Amino acid sequence: VAPPGELLVARCAQVRPWHCEPQEGQVRLAGGPHRCAGRVEVFHAGRWGTVCDDAWDLADAQVSCRQVRCGPALWAPGAARFGEGAGPIWLDGLRCAGTEAHLAECPARPWGEHTCNHVEDASAICADSGLPAAPQVRLSGAPDRCAGRVEVLHEHLWGTVCDDAWGLRQAQVLCAHLGCGRALEAPGAARYGRGAGPIWLDDVTCAGDEPHLLKCAHRAWGEHNCHHGEDAGVVCAGDSGEVRLAAGPHLCAGRVEVLHEGRWGTVCERGWDLRDAQVVCRQLGCGQALEAPGGARFGRGSGQVWLSDLTCAGSERHLGQCPGPTWGNNTCGHGEDAGVVCADMDRCVQVWTGVLR
Repeated sequence: VAPPGELLVARCAQVRPWHCEPQEGQVRLAGGPHRCAGRVEVFHAGRWGTVCDDAWDLADAQVSCRQVRCGPALWAPGAARFGEGAGPIWLDGLRCAGTEAHLAECPARPWGEHTCNHVEDASAICADSGLPAAPQVRLSGAPDRCAGRVEVLHEHLWGTVCDDAWGLRQAQVLCAHLGCGRALEAPGAARYGRGAGPIWLDDVTCAGDEPHLLKCAHRAWGEHNCHHGEDAGVVCAGDSGEVRLAAGPHLCAGRVEVLHEGRWGTVCERGWDLRDAQVVCRQLGCGQALEAPGGARFGRGSGQVWLSDLTCAGSERHLGQCPGPTWGNNTCGHGEDAGVVCADMDRCVQVWTGVLR
């Protein structure tokens, strides 16, 4: 016999399938690589809006992470780290203690009263996202976030890496850590400009399977025989394979869209099945796949149809790893756009329970 909660969800699915209305004060994390990391958006007066990063700190992020059931907060970035939102800026000057159940319970300016714009949108990174707590490595000197001069944080100071022994293996560890795909180049000789401050690392040697660059062997911190004309850089393939769900009733259902060459596009329904959908649901932290609808169930997308005839095993980490034709090589139209419905529908269950009581 299924637990009462499961019976309740099953009954709800029959009565009101996926009609999930946001509730006043509900929070979501948008624009990020996982449902537990992204731009903080709050629902008020029938509209989603953002939160200003004035006074935004880890206690505020902690309340957001608790509200979306994503574990403790790791980081509270501002400055629209996950992109600029749209619509109203609902909250400014938040002063959460960190123990509140909902963001709307925290002291703040009145709803909609602020001195901000969307370049100051606040974000949260929660533990269940699997992302690092704070950046220890960054790329500088290039307009693309997946290319640039390698800089590492040590003793609260950013410094560079010397190009001695620097190669594709080291670059691959770094690109993977930053979520930037495979390494294409490992340039030295300060291709992306000379850094400033300390040269922290020299003679970095990686096996290739390290979780991040700082796990690779290297000389002692600050010990080197280099100058900033030898600063190391990387060029990574980029964000190909990043996934989002669009036009659905909640964050874990919708039209599947993938990022490639800096542009969002859709996936064709040809060959689309639950194994493909499972990869998407896992990639987004949305639990098991329940459905793999085609026929543009969640509306027709726009732009390129990037993927078609995928044959995922279901165990891949992201959709870009699944076998299939090359990107953009298909004859599909947007009437064939694929979608998914994943099991993680906590927000829907709250609405349904209210209906059935």
